[in-house]
Amino acid sequence: MHIPLCETAELEIQGFDTALARALQPAEDYDVDRWLFVPNRYDEYRYILGTRGLRPLICYGINPSTAAPDALDPTLKSAERIALHNGFDSFIMLNVYAQRATDPDSMEKHFNARLHEENKRAFQYVLSLCKDERPTVWAAWGNIVEKRKYLNLCLREIIELGNACNVRWVSAGRISVKGHPHHPLYLKKDSPLEPFDMEGYLKRLEG
Repeated sequence: MHIPLCETAELEIQGFDTALARALQPAEDYDVDRWLFVPNRYDEYRYILGTRGLRPLICYGINPSTAAPDALDPTLKSAERIALHNGFDSFIMLNVYAQRATDPDSMEKHFNARLHEENKRAFQYVLSLCKDERPTVWAAWGNIVEKRKYLNLCLREIIELGNACNVRWVSAGRISVKGHPHHPLYLKKDSPLEPFDMEGYLKRLEG
């Protein structure tokens, strides 16, 4: 379990560019040629965790939990299995909000705009790594996106970034009654990725 120690506004947030530069340097506790881990230490927030490859599946969850290189949590284990089953050689997990919290009810109640802006930089960086004309992004945040009002704002801006780069949105598993894409946990390892109607989803969010 990861229970936040404090609100992220009380922390000295490491900017994404600085965190990335450090994460690209050799590490003692994991193989940087296999893993992309930003920041490159276990902290109260996480921008990126994934494996390196030529054709990654970008997965968007809601917020990080306990996962780290060589110590994936059940959600990321599921994400990796499904990525490989669907023909990708790697996966990169991003999140709508970067604060670590195993229980979504423990997420901070006050929106940290600085953390969100740095988190968006992470998405832009990951998109720059993709060689496909249309990078594939797996919408996988589930109903948990309703836990905090600020998550809706974060999600909209992330979707805008993705659409500006002409990403191909996909989902796996059953869409919820409210139209939210399924969370990776408890999905079958052979779950297919299917096109996700992001335009229709945005209209539902606005309603």
